[in-house]
Amino acid sequence: MLTAGKAVKVSIYLSAGSTHHGASTYSSVLDFLFFRGVSGATVLKGVAGFGAGHHIHSANFVEISEHLPVKIEFIETREKVDELLGKLEDMVGSGMIEVQETTIAKPAQASKTRKAPVPGHIKIEGKAKILRIYIGESDQWLGKPLYEALVRALRANDLADVTVYRGILGYGANRRVHKDRALHLSHDASIMLSVVDTEDKLQAFLPTVDKMVQEGLAVLSDVDIIKYSPRAVEISPSPVEISASKE
Repeated sequence: MLTAGKAVKVSIYLSAGSTHHGASTYSSVLDFLFFRGVSGATVLKGVAGFGAGHHIHSANFVEISEHLPVKIEFIETREKVDELLGKLEDMVGSGMIEVQETTIAKPAQASKTRKAPVPGHIKIEGKAKILRIYIGESDQWLGKPLYEALVRALRANDLADVTVYRGILGYGANRRVHKDRALHLSHDASIMLSVVDTEDKLQAFLPTVDKMVQEGLAVLSDVDIIKYSPRAVEISPSPVEISASKE
Protein backbone atom coordinates (compact mmCIF):
# COMPACT_ATOMS: atom_id res chain seq x y z
CA MET A 1 0.00 0.00 0.00
CA LEU A 2 1.42 3.35 -1.02
CA THR A 3 1.78 5.95 1.69
CA ALA A 4 3.15 9.48 1.83
CA GLY A 5 6.94 9.55 1.69
CA LYS A 6 9.74 8.13 -0.43
CA ALA A 7 8.84 6.05 -3.50
CA VAL A 8 10.08 5.24 -7.01
CA LYS A 9 8.67 6.37 -10.35
CA VAL A 10 9.24 4.03 -13.29
CA SER A 11 8.96 5.23 -16.89
CA ILE A 12 9.02 2.68 -19.72
CA TYR A 13 9.57 3.92 -23.29
CA LEU A 14 8.44 1.73 -26.18
CA SER A 15 7.51 1.83 -29.84
CA ALA A 16 3.74 1.64 -30.33
CA GLY A 17 4.18 -1.23 -32.78
CA SER A 18 6.41 -3.42 -30.59
CA THR A 19 5.01 -6.79 -29.54
CA HIS A 20 5.55 -9.34 -26.77
CA HIS A 21 4.32 -12.91 -27.31
CA GLY A 22 2.06 -11.76 -30.13
CA ALA A 23 0.37 -8.90 -28.25
CA SER A 24 1.30 -5.22 -28.08
CA THR A 25 4.10 -4.75 -25.59
CA TYR A 26 2.43 -1.87 -23.75
CA SER A 27 -0.74 -3.97 -23.31
CA SER A 28 1.28 -6.93 -22.00
CA VAL A 29 3.21 -4.69 -19.60
CA LEU A 30 -0.01 -3.11 -18.34
CA ASP A 31 -1.55 -6.55 -17.74
CA PHE A 32 1.60 -7.66 -15.92
CA LEU A 33 1.57 -4.59 -13.64
CA PHE A 34 -2.16 -4.94 -12.95
CA PHE A 35 -2.06 -8.60 -12.00
CA ARG A 36 1.11 -8.11 -9.94
CA GLY A 37 -0.73 -5.67 -7.69
CA VAL A 38 0.88 -2.39 -8.81
CA SER A 39 -1.15 0.50 -7.38
CA GLY A 40 -1.71 2.22 -10.74
CA ALA A 41 -0.16 2.72 -14.18
CA THR A 42 -0.74 5.03 -17.14
CA VAL A 43 0.02 4.56 -20.84
CA LEU A 44 0.79 7.74 -22.80
CA LYS A 45 1.13 7.81 -26.58
CA GLY A 46 3.30 10.37 -28.34
CA VAL A 47 2.30 12.25 -31.48
CA ALA A 48 5.88 12.74 -32.71
CA GLY A 49 9.36 11.64 -31.80
CA PHE A 50 12.49 9.71 -32.73
CA GLY A 51 14.47 6.91 -31.16
CA ALA A 52 17.88 5.29 -31.24
CA GLY A 53 17.77 4.99 -35.03
CA HIS A 54 17.24 8.79 -35.35
CA HIS A 55 14.18 8.38 -37.59
CA ILE A 56 11.49 10.98 -36.90
CA HIS A 57 7.97 9.57 -36.62
CA SER A 58 4.78 11.60 -36.53
CA ALA A 59 1.02 11.05 -36.66
CA ASN A 60 -1.68 12.72 -38.69
CA PHE A 61 -5.40 12.25 -39.10
CA VAL A 62 -4.95 9.95 -42.10
CA GLU A 63 -2.34 7.56 -40.77
CA ILE A 64 -1.16 6.74 -37.26
CA SER A 65 2.44 5.53 -37.26
CA GLU A 66 3.08 2.29 -35.38
CA HIS A 67 6.59 3.56 -34.63
CA LEU A 68 5.44 6.43 -32.44
CA PRO A 69 6.73 6.43 -28.86
CA VAL A 70 4.63 5.00 -26.04
CA LYS A 71 5.37 5.75 -22.41
CA ILE A 72 4.17 3.72 -19.42
CA GLU A 73 4.46 5.30 -15.98
CA PHE A 74 3.82 3.92 -12.51
CA ILE A 75 4.85 4.74 -8.95
CA GLU A 76 5.58 2.09 -6.38
CA THR A 77 7.78 1.26 -3.41
CA ARG A 78 11.45 0.53 -4.02
CA GLU A 79 10.93 -3.09 -2.90
CA LYS A 80 8.06 -3.63 -5.35
CA VAL A 81 9.98 -2.07 -8.25
CA ASP A 82 13.04 -4.24 -7.53
CA GLU A 83 10.75 -7.28 -7.60
CA LEU A 84 9.31 -6.40 -11.02
CA LEU A 85 12.32 -5.00 -12.89
CA GLY A 86 13.74 -8.32 -14.09
CA LYS A 87 10.54 -9.37 -15.83
CA LEU A 88 9.94 -5.85 -17.18
CA GLU A 89 13.41 -5.75 -18.75
CA ASP A 90 12.64 -9.05 -20.50
CA MET A 91 9.26 -7.78 -21.76
CA VAL A 92 10.48 -4.38 -22.94
CA GLY A 93 13.31 -5.78 -25.08
CA SER A 94 14.92 -2.90 -26.99
CA GLY A 95 12.81 -0.30 -25.14
CA MET A 96 14.13 1.87 -22.32
CA ILE A 97 13.29 1.81 -18.60
CA GLU A 98 13.93 4.86 -16.42
CA VAL A 99 13.79 4.70 -12.61
CA GLN A 100 13.62 7.87 -10.52
CA GLU A 101 13.43 8.51 -6.81
CA THR A 102 10.32 10.52 -5.97
CA THR A 103 8.21 11.62 -3.02
CA ILE A 104 4.50 10.96 -2.60
CA ALA A 105 2.94 14.08 -1.13
CA LYS A 106 -0.59 12.66 -1.09
CA PRO A 107 -1.27 8.98 -1.86
CA ALA A 108 -4.22 7.96 -3.99
CA GLN A 109 -6.98 5.76 -2.60
CA ALA A 110 -5.30 2.90 -0.84
CA SER A 111 -5.03 -0.31 -2.83
CA LYS A 112 -3.73 -3.68 -1.82
CA THR A 113 -0.44 -4.84 -3.33
CA ARG A 114 0.46 -8.48 -3.52
CA LYS A 115 4.10 -9.38 -3.11
CA ALA A 116 4.73 -12.53 -5.06
CA PRO A 117 7.92 -13.83 -6.63
CA VAL A 118 8.13 -13.48 -10.38
CA PRO A 119 7.78 -17.04 -11.72
CA GLY A 120 10.22 -18.19 -14.36
CA HIS A 121 9.48 -20.18 -17.49
CA ILE A 122 10.02 -23.90 -16.89
CA LYS A 123 9.76 -27.05 -18.95
CA ILE A 124 7.01 -29.31 -17.64
CA GLU A 125 7.79 -33.02 -17.57
CA GLY A 126 5.95 -35.95 -16.03
CA LYS A 127 3.22 -35.13 -13.54
CA ALA A 128 1.32 -31.87 -13.79
CA LYS A 129 -2.16 -30.45 -13.21
CA ILE A 130 -4.93 -29.30 -15.52
CA LEU A 131 -7.24 -26.49 -14.46
CA ARG A 132 -10.62 -26.28 -16.18
CA ILE A 133 -12.76 -23.19 -15.65
CA TYR A 134 -16.42 -23.32 -16.74
CA ILE A 135 -18.25 -20.00 -17.19
CA GLY A 136 -20.89 -18.42 -19.43
CA GLU A 137 -20.09 -16.54 -22.62
CA SER A 138 -22.04 -13.51 -21.40
CA ASP A 139 -20.18 -13.32 -18.05
CA GLN A 140 -18.36 -10.03 -17.55
CA TRP A 141 -15.47 -8.76 -15.44
CA LEU A 142 -14.76 -5.02 -15.23
CA GLY A 143 -16.86 -4.43 -18.35
CA LYS A 144 -15.08 -7.02 -20.51
CA PRO A 145 -15.87 -10.66 -21.38
CA LEU A 146 -14.79 -12.76 -18.42
CA TYR A 147 -13.03 -15.38 -20.56
CA GLU A 148 -10.86 -12.69 -22.20
CA ALA A 149 -9.99 -11.20 -18.79
CA LEU A 150 -9.04 -14.67 -17.49
CA VAL A 151 -6.76 -15.28 -20.48
CA ARG A 152 -5.02 -11.97 -19.84
CA ALA A 153 -4.69 -12.80 -16.13
CA LEU A 154 -3.23 -16.22 -16.92
CA ARG A 155 -0.71 -14.69 -19.33
CA ALA A 156 0.27 -12.02 -16.81
CA ASN A 157 0.91 -14.76 -14.23
CA ASP A 158 3.16 -16.72 -16.63
CA LEU A 159 0.97 -19.81 -16.88
CA ALA A 160 2.23 -22.14 -19.61
CA ASP A 161 -0.77 -21.85 -21.95
CA VAL A 162 -4.55 -21.64 -22.06
CA THR A 163 -7.18 -22.62 -24.60
CA VAL A 164 -10.76 -21.32 -24.63
CA TYR A 165 -13.50 -23.69 -25.82
CA ARG A 166 -17.02 -22.57 -26.78
CA GLY A 167 -19.79 -25.09 -26.18
CA ILE A 168 -22.25 -25.89 -28.97
CA LEU A 169 -24.70 -27.80 -26.78
CA GLY A 170 -25.18 -28.14 -23.04
CA TYR A 171 -26.91 -27.00 -19.88
CA GLY A 172 -25.85 -25.68 -16.49
CA ALA A 173 -27.11 -25.32 -12.95
CA ASN A 174 -30.37 -23.70 -14.12
CA ARG A 175 -31.13 -26.80 -16.30
CA ARG A 176 -31.69 -24.68 -19.42
CA VAL A 177 -30.37 -26.22 -22.63
CA HIS A 178 -28.19 -23.90 -24.74
CA LYS A 179 -27.69 -24.76 -28.39
CA ASP A 180 -26.19 -23.11 -31.45
CA ARG A 181 -28.63 -22.95 -34.36
CA ALA A 182 -28.25 -22.07 -38.02
CA LEU A 183 -28.07 -18.30 -38.55
CA HIS A 184 -28.21 -17.77 -34.78
CA LEU A 185 -25.50 -18.01 -32.15
CA SER A 186 -26.44 -18.20 -28.50
CA HIS A 187 -24.93 -15.38 -26.43
CA ASP A 188 -25.16 -17.53 -23.31
CA ALA A 189 -23.13 -20.52 -24.51
CA SER A 190 -20.87 -22.43 -22.18
CA ILE A 191 -17.19 -21.47 -22.15
CA MET A 192 -14.39 -23.69 -20.85
CA LEU A 193 -10.81 -22.56 -20.29
CA SER A 194 -8.21 -25.32 -20.13
CA VAL A 195 -4.81 -24.66 -18.50
CA VAL A 196 -1.96 -27.12 -17.94
CA ASP A 197 0.95 -26.24 -15.65
CA THR A 198 2.65 -27.22 -12.40
CA GLU A 199 0.50 -27.63 -9.30
CA ASP A 200 2.28 -24.79 -7.47
CA LYS A 201 1.58 -22.25 -10.23
CA LEU A 202 -2.05 -23.30 -10.63
CA GLN A 203 -2.66 -23.26 -6.88
CA ALA A 204 -1.17 -19.77 -6.73
CA PHE A 205 -3.59 -18.64 -9.44
CA LEU A 206 -6.73 -20.06 -7.78
CA PRO A 207 -7.31 -16.97 -5.56
CA THR A 208 -7.50 -14.89 -8.77
CA VAL A 209 -10.07 -17.34 -10.18
CA ASP A 210 -12.08 -17.06 -6.95
CA LYS A 211 -12.00 -13.27 -7.23
CA MET A 212 -12.94 -13.04 -10.92
CA VAL A 213 -15.44 -15.90 -11.34
CA GLN A 214 -18.69 -15.09 -9.53
CA GLU A 215 -20.78 -17.87 -11.09
CA GLY A 216 -19.00 -20.86 -12.56
CA LEU A 217 -17.02 -23.98 -11.82
CA ALA A 218 -13.28 -24.61 -11.56
CA VAL A 219 -11.79 -28.11 -11.31
CA LEU A 220 -8.19 -29.21 -10.83
CA SER A 221 -7.11 -32.65 -12.05
CA ASP A 222 -3.94 -34.72 -12.38
CA VAL A 223 -2.41 -35.18 -15.84
CA ASP A 224 0.68 -36.86 -17.28
CA ILE A 225 2.71 -34.71 -19.66
CA ILE A 226 3.70 -36.83 -22.66
CA LYS A 227 5.57 -34.06 -24.47
CA TYR A 228 5.95 -30.33 -23.87
CA SER A 229 8.06 -28.35 -26.32
CA PRO A 230 8.40 -24.60 -25.73
CA ARG A 231 8.19 -22.71 -29.03
CA ALA A 232 10.26 -19.71 -30.07
CA VAL A 233 7.15 -18.39 -31.83
CA GLU A 234 3.94 -19.05 -29.94
CA ILE A 235 1.30 -20.79 -32.04
CA SER A 236 -1.92 -21.86 -30.35
CA PRO A 237 -2.65 -25.49 -31.19
CA SER A 238 -6.12 -26.49 -32.26
CA PRO A 239 -8.62 -27.81 -29.66
CA VAL A 240 -8.34 -31.27 -31.23
CA GLU A 241 -4.56 -31.29 -30.71
CA ILE A 242 -4.92 -30.11 -27.13
CA SER A 243 -7.54 -32.71 -26.33
CA ALA A 244 -5.34 -35.44 -27.72
CA SER A 245 -2.09 -34.33 -26.08
CA LYS A 246 -3.19 -32.95 -22.74
CA GLU A 247 -6.21 -34.91 -21.68
